[in-house]
Amino acid sequence: MAGSSGKREPGAQSHAEKPSEAFGAGEVQAAFPPTFSVSEIKNKQRRHFMFLRWKQQQRKEKLAIKKKRKKEQEALGDKAPPKPVPKTIENQRVHDETTVDPNDEEVTLDEATDEFAPYFNRKTLPKILITTSDRPRGRTVRFCEQLSTCVPNSHVYYRRGLALKRIIPQCISRDFTDLIVVNEDRKIPNGLVISHLPEGPTAHFRMSSVRLRKEIKRKGKDPTKHQPEVILNNFTTRLGHSIGRMFASLFPHDPQFIGRQVATFHNQRDYIFFRFHRYIFKNEKRVAIQELGPRFTLKLRSLQKGTFDSKFGEYEWIHKRREMDTSRRKFHL
Repeated sequence: MAGSSGKREPGAQSHAEKPSEAFGAGEVQAAFPPTFSVSEIKNKQRRHFMFLRWKQQQRKEKLAIKKKRKKEQEALGDKAPPKPVPKTIENQRVHDETTVDPNDEEVTLDEATDEFAPYFNRKTLPKILITTSDRPRGRTVRFCEQLSTCVPNSHVYYRRGLALKRIIPQCISRDFTDLIVVNEDRKIPNGLVISHLPEGPTAHFRMSSVRLRKEIKRKGKDPTKHQPEVILNNFTTRLGHSIGRMFASLFPHDPQFIGRQVATFHNQRDYIFFRFHRYIFKNEKRVAIQELGPRFTLKLRSLQKGTFDSKFGEYEWIHKRREMDTSRRKFHL
């Protein structure tokens, strides 16, 4: 019979053979064509194997280019071409029309007349009230207590069922300049409201990745009462400029450098990362830092004119996910 000889045509693969045996383990046969698409292969096992081969080829090509570039740099020395800048979401950011220049005359005029001008003109000193949602749990209470050690001249009071509309007039009468409200959901802090007094504005943030001091590895000793330095990174648009000035107005103007403490608000892709560090001088050239905690991440949800008013407040900006999150390279802060 024709099929009884057991012979196979050259290049044919039996069902018993593994793909690694047929093509050679770790061996790349030939370069894939430019139009090659793994998704067109219908067989799942074959598709997975071809995908691994394609990834292996990509790694080899990348390594070969890296070795070639290193040899060129060693041969040319100082005349070698500069290293190519890698493509990232940040350096491919879509240009925003509201990006501001700090030296612009219009920006300077706005800063001189906005709600934070008395603070930056040193006519008022920050005095912060930190409170929580009604009936806070232990984690939220500890977070507020640790946050108050980072923000000088801040006082923690608990809501006891009072509405914010009743709390705000009391804060104004007692010369508080800002109100911070920490909200929680399922025993976890998940929201932050900052209201600048007495005329606003009010910012509402979604809060995530909260870590208390005991949850931070290799943390330093507890913060001292020295006034920290403040670092604000990447707040470049009109909206980001306002948010950055709001954060700055929470801290006194004159940092006490002897305390070596730094509060950092770093904006990256519209996520605001808060870190609290102490730096240590190893020698004349080396400086190390210790994180003191707490740490958390903020995402702006809305900016409202005036003080907190959820029903009749006028909003300057609201984050609308379906309309605003259409591109990964477009940021608002």
